[in-house]
Amino acid sequence: MKISDTFRFAAKAATATPLRTSLLVLAMSIGVASVVILTALGDGARRYVVDEFSAIGTNLVIVLPGRSETRGFNPANLVGSTPRDLTIDDAESLLKLSGVARVAPLVVATSEINAKGKLRETMLVGTNSEYINICQLKMGLGRFLSKTEAGAGSTEVVIGAVIRKEIFGAENPLGKTVRIGDRRLRIVGVLAQGGRGMGMTTDELMIVSTATAQSMLNTNTLFRIMIEARSREQIEEVKSRVLKAITQRHDGEEDITVITQDAILQTFDKILNVLTMGVAGIAGISLAVAGILVMNVMLVSVTQRTSEIGLMKAIGATSAAIRQLFLVEAVLLSLSGAVVGIGLGYLGAGVLRQLYPTFPAYPPAWAVIAGFGTALISGIVFGVMPARRAAQLDPIQALSKR
Repeated sequence: MKISDTFRFAAKAATATPLRTSLLVLAMSIGVASVVILTALGDGARRYVVDEFSAIGTNLVIVLPGRSETRGFNPANLVGSTPRDLTIDDAESLLKLSGVARVAPLVVATSEINAKGKLRETMLVGTNSEYINICQLKMGLGRFLSKTEAGAGSTEVVIGAVIRKEIFGAENPLGKTVRIGDRRLRIVGVLAQGGRGMGMTTDELMIVSTATAQSMLNTNTLFRIMIEARSREQIEEVKSRVLKAITQRHDGEEDITVITQDAILQTFDKILNVLTMGVAGIAGISLAVAGILVMNVMLVSVTQRTSEIGLMKAIGATSAAIRQLFLVEAVLLSLSGAVVGIGLGYLGAGVLRQLYPTFPAYPPAWAVIAGFGTALISGIVFGVMPARRAAQLDPIQALSKR
């Protein structure tokens, strides 16, 4: 029997029972669509995290107060001096280190902004003029904090786009005075809308000088110190120098944690890649179930078409030809389900992107290929048994069951 005749016969046999065929294709398509959509979610989460961290700048080294202990409990830790907080002096000392391009101390708290009779609680960030360059922020109006007004007496504030809209509407806020906490500050700039960094939108930030923030909060400590290395190759060297320099300043006590942007990204990348593979495996189970359904349907088909098989053998069809017919039919059903499933998967991913525009839910190519390939293999593997059963039928016994 010619290959073209085999495909034509198998196609006609599959479409002879449209309801059964439709349900089988639907089952296979749901399995493939599950693989595509779930891997799109997993890979989208990985891309989202990478984009978030990339948005805060490049070549970053971040200093956190307190040491991340991984050696378990030690009774000796209960006695001794309390670890020192990070200070502006610590931050300024890092500018002298080789390989350091910029340094931005951070003070973070919540505060209230009061202007034009409107009161709003939002995030207050105290930093210096380098913050905009380190975090690669853009200005919508005006300018960022100046280097000249960096002391506690600074009256400059930069606000986010949402704060500007809610308080001033379409009015130009530059030069306007607002009250933040117990201070009256002058707006010198508005950040461009849509800025993000480490999960925090800049649209709702108020940015003042570090000294002003510390004075308002009555503290001399820092939340973080952000450092930009001069090149990507120098990141690890800068990390080591920063740790050594602050340890020396803190009387030899290693009471800080220094992390790099790349290390954070690599950790999240590994975790989310494992997550993606995990959800793909879970979705693959549904493909196996669909494959078993293909086998069951084909076994029923063999039983219903026993006389037809006997007639084909009686007129000269070989066992190999019969086996090929049923195997091709199973493969066609699986491939039809795979094609429909891929279409549904891309449609589902598109709906997710419409509902959550910032979430890059794009199906990875390997997942689409894997889903298609798994469906094909399922059709072949689970179609073998029905095909062999049909090929082994005795033509005389088969014809007697007409």
